[in-house]
Amino acid sequence: MKDRIFYRRGPNHRNDDVNFIDIRRRFNFRSIELGKWVTHAEKAKAANLFYDALSDLMCILSAPEDLVSLRGSLALQYGKGGQRYVSAHYDPSTRSFALAKNAGPGSIAHEWFHAFDHYICSKLYDENEVSRHQFASSYWLEDGDYKAHPINHRLVQCFQTILLSEDGEEPSDVFKQSVLVDKKMNTKYFSQPEEICARAFEAFIQDQPIKNEFLVKGTKESDEAKLGLYPQGQHRVRINYAFKDYFQSLGQALYRESQR
Repeated sequence: MKDRIFYRRGPNHRNDDVNFIDIRRRFNFRSIELGKWVTHAEKAKAANLFYDALSDLMCILSAPEDLVSLRGSLALQYGKGGQRYVSAHYDPSTRSFALAKNAGPGSIAHEWFHAFDHYICSKLYDENEVSRHQFASSYWLEDGDYKAHPINHRLVQCFQTILLSEDGEEPSDVFKQSVLVDKKMNTKYFSQPEEICARAFEAFIQDQPIKNEFLVKGTKESDEAKLGLYPQGQHRVRINYAFKDYFQSLGQALYRESQR
C-alpha cells in the first residue's frame, strides 16, 4: 500500500501528519493493534488515511466521534488478526474490525456498519432476548419487537427499506438477487441480512458528496455491483434517504447528550 494513491474529495481534517495514537485519542477506540509486518513507512501513511476516512465517515453521518468508536467499545486492527482470503472482517466475539494491509482499504464502511449493526442490537431490542453475536438487521427480519422510540423507528425503517419491497410484501430486488447469487455459488453469504445491509450502507456512503476511496469503493463498478449485489436505481435513492434520516437524528441526539 506504500505507493498506492487513494482518491479523496472532502474537508481538511488535520494540519499535519498524525499517528495511530492520535486516532485512538480522538475517536476513543478501545484499542488499536498493528501487525508486526506493517513497516514504519506503512504505519505513517495508513495513520493519515485512517484518520481522514474516519473523520469523513463522522461528517457524512452528522455525528460525533463517539459514534465512530461505538462509545469506546470498538477495537481496530490493521495488518493483524486477518483471515485467509478475507481482506477485512468484523469479529462480534471481540468487537473488533480488522483490515488487511494490502487488500483491506476501501472496506472500512462495510466493516464499520457490521460493528454498528452488532452494537445497536442490544440497544434496539431487549438485551435478554438477543444473543451476544446477534446483528440487529437479521433479528429484525425474525420479527423482533424493538423498543419504542422515534430514533429506533427510523433504524427499523432503514432495514425495511433495504430488505423488503416498497409495499413491504416481499423481499427487495437486492435481497432476491443476493439469494440467486448464493444459489449459483452454492453458499449462503451474500443473502445474509447483515451483509445486504452492510452493502447498502456502503452504497449510501459512496453516494455522498464527500468521496474517500480508502473508506469505501466498488458499489457501482465492481464485480459484485455488476452482479446486482448493491442497491440500484430508485431503491438505492430510498435507502440513502432512510439512512440519512436515521443518522442525522441519531447524531443530533448524541450531540445533545454530550452537551449536558
